[in-house]
Amino acid sequence: MAVTQRVVNASPAQVWAVLADGWTYSDWVVGTAHIRGVDPAWPRPGSRIYHKAGPWPLSLRDRSTSLSADEPRCLELTAGLWPLGEAKVRLELAPTPTGGTRITMHESFEGGSLRWMRTKIHDLLLHGRNVEALRRLGDLAAGRPHRVEPPSAAAGAARSGRGPDASRTDQA
Repeated sequence: MAVTQRVVNASPAQVWAVLADGWTYSDWVVGTAHIRGVDPAWPRPGSRIYHKAGPWPLSLRDRSTSLSADEPRCLELTAGLWPLGEAKVRLELAPTPTGGTRITMHESFEGGSLRWMRTKIHDLLLHGRNVEALRRLGDLAAGRPHRVEPPSAAAGAARSGRGPDASRTDQA
């Protein structure tokens, strides 16, 4: 399992606001190229983000599913990596004495052929990718105003140029 930590200059509520806005997923998850849709209930358990991963024309359609959400402390999800399997990701948010957040990201391959690649090399590759992901997540969170409530699905849909009825389009 790859474990990566980063302290960011944003409150846990600000970091959670980014995690709770499924339309930002491709902005911080390295390798995700495009968000195709977000369930209006995201990040409640069972809700999904529909995305494309990888460079065009080789990009693959897949989805990530929330397993648990404990605002503003922890989000756990499975990230689809079809046809190779899926990864389990856990993001833990802890406040720091200076008002920032320590983000701890745990990631491991759980399904498909990738689960057989659990080695130190695998962990090093994931760790390097996740260092960049947490840097991006921190940058996004630091640029957000402090919010008590996560952004609504309608706000995410409006920002993406899609109407609220388009939140679950193109998921095939």
